[in-house]
Amino acid sequence: MRKMPVISSDAELNDRVARICHKLGDVFEPVFFESGADALEYLLYELPDVNLVNFSDPEIDTTSILDTIKHDPWLHYGGIIAVYSRGDLKELEEQLPDSNVISLIARGEFVASFFRVLRILVENRRIIFQRDLQSYLLGNVYGSFEMDNDPYNIKTYANLVSNYLFNSNYINRDKRDRLHVALFEMLMNAVEHGNCDISYDEKTAWLENHGDILDLIRQKAKEPEIRGKKVHFSYRITPERSFFTVRDEGAGFDWRVRVNPDADAVNLTMHGHGIQMTNYYIENLAYNDSGNEVSFELSHQDHETNLVPSIFQDQQEREFQDRDVVFKEGEESNYLYYIVSGSFEIFTGGKLISTLTSDDMFLGEMSFLLNDRRSATVISRGRSVLMMIQKKAFVNVIKAQPHYGIFLARLLAQRLSKLNAQVAVLKG
Repeated sequence: MRKMPVISSDAELNDRVARICHKLGDVFEPVFFESGADALEYLLYELPDVNLVNFSDPEIDTTSILDTIKHDPWLHYGGIIAVYSRGDLKELEEQLPDSNVISLIARGEFVASFFRVLRILVENRRIIFQRDLQSYLLGNVYGSFEMDNDPYNIKTYANLVSNYLFNSNYINRDKRDRLHVALFEMLMNAVEHGNCDISYDEKTAWLENHGDILDLIRQKAKEPEIRGKKVHFSYRITPERSFFTVRDEGAGFDWRVRVNPDADAVNLTMHGHGIQMTNYYIENLAYNDSGNEVSFELSHQDHETNLVPSIFQDQQEREFQDRDVVFKEGEESNYLYYIVSGSFEIFTGGKLISTLTSDDMFLGEMSFLLNDRRSATVISRGRSVLMMIQKKAFVNVIKAQPHYGIFLARLLAQRLSKLNAQVAVLKG
């Protein structure tokens, strides 16, 4: 069971959280905090995967909490479920850019919305921001789900998947934003134009007279012939690429007149350009003949890290070329290395025993921490960048921010677990 901090002094909201978590099984255990100081201490040392924050709570300084999370997103990469009062939405949206937001929930719609968000997280618990474990244990990640015609689910899925790929260092910030747009547009098209059969002209008229297309979608979704229709969303995430498929249960459309692979620019101020925008942002956009199923892909970056821990950002970087030696077996251990990019072959006694990448985060940490000589020779495979961390700087950082020591200890424990699993496979 994963512990989920709930930062809120709203007794009614907290009760609803507890009931919904219990209803959905033993996946999330809410831990309640009515004090901002207590909540911050918990976040620093427990590093939860999911946080629920009532940003409109007058009793809690939620701005300080968000500032702490944003100050070091490398450490605080857990997803945020943000609850707000409607009058605070604009201010909240200004605070949240580049935060790992899963969902924004209006206080007046909390019960139904939180249930949907939590159900999505439960169904996708293999990708709830387990950055430190996924590359070791999970391999390829798959998901296939049915969604009703509620646009709220679309935002949650788009946030969940794009943030996961970013936190796993599969895509950079620019690709994350592009993927988010593509997922949102294709899922929204499936609901709006596919299942609800809203034409371009009907949408234009509604926008001119009413302003919010979500109201029309909700009206359509209540009609008997539409109510039972589903959107089918699936993804497959490999180390090299991600693959997505979206299928609705509508009649389809003539997609050939909408896809324009030669478009150099997309007008983001008007509707009707979702397909062109998606085609511009991602790769291999393709429809089935009838037009009610679309698939697309996204290539991953090659062994790059998106974020450097804030405590190490003033340390020296070193660049290596293909076959450069980082250090040799038997040398004194003067530096710990943080892997910014590239891959590295590890040799002991002249034998290749492992390859490390940015997923492994650190290089040479065992001999560094044990005050021992290097136990292996490390050679760069292709161009790579390492951040050199001196022992004195490392110790001073841990003294100043001891929660980093706990996190690094967890990483070392996972590294040992991985090595033990490899040894067991070889012996078996």
